[in-house]
Amino acid sequence: MQLTIRHETVYRYTAPLSYTIQQLRLSPRLEAHQRPLSWHIATPGRRHEFVDAFGNISHMLTITGMHDEVRIVAAGTVSVMPLDRGRLADAGALSPLVFTVPTRLAQADDALAEFANRHLHPGARSTDLLGLAEAIRGTVAYRSGATVVTTAAADALRLGQGVCQDHAHLFIACCHVHGIPARYVSGYIDPGDTAHAESHAWVDVWVEEADFRGWVSIDVTHARFADDSHCRLAIGRDYESAAPVRGVRHGGGAESLAVEVDVAPAG
Repeated sequence: MQLTIRHETVYRYTAPLSYTIQQLRLSPRLEAHQRPLSWHIATPGRRHEFVDAFGNISHMLTITGMHDEVRIVAAGTVSVMPLDRGRLADAGALSPLVFTVPTRLAQADDALAEFANRHLHPGARSTDLLGLAEAIRGTVAYRSGATVVTTAAADALRLGQGVCQDHAHLFIACCHVHGIPARYVSGYIDPGDTAHAESHAWVDVWVEEADFRGWVSIDVTHARFADDSHCRLAIGRDYESAAPVRGVRHGGGAESLAVEVDVAPAG
């Protein structure tokens, strides 16, 4: 499938800023099943491209001089091939054990550990992991605005509401309880005829089965394997290491943020 994507992020401020620095992870990853056919990022200021520790194509955006708005637009067309049961062909350069380290956003407390022990076991197969996704979806209802980007997995579990980011963090934390490598994925999804937001988050989890050893990509929010409707931007241990846009500023007063994402099959 070819996906046409446009992602616009606009920060507005009530007073001028003198300095903005943002790390952008807005370029689709180059993977065996996915490649950008065309892609362009438009921003003010200066951008420096680099590849981060997780292999994500990244840009450091720096804006100096007085400004009261930052507009970032990423757009293009990406070819995505179907995946067999979510299986990724490339195991990656990093050891899977890198993705067993708890983080602030994906760390288990007692209640989360108990949830993980009820719905998962060491050596889980892909079907078991889909069962965990079903349990998470049934326990943490999808509700836009119920949480914020700093909400931890344990807090979302207590609240019983959240968004795709919370589902991903909860899944990762459950895997960590059993020593199973799992990582966060940020990207886009073609929502089809659903009302789901096109900006999305899901997970990759390491499996060792009779016919496959490697990463399997699971959309926790929809409790299914990721497929050619998913475009991958970045991977990391959690949202903080895979966020599409993240940074700091000097000055500016109050901030407002507007994000618009459009994803549709090309043609």
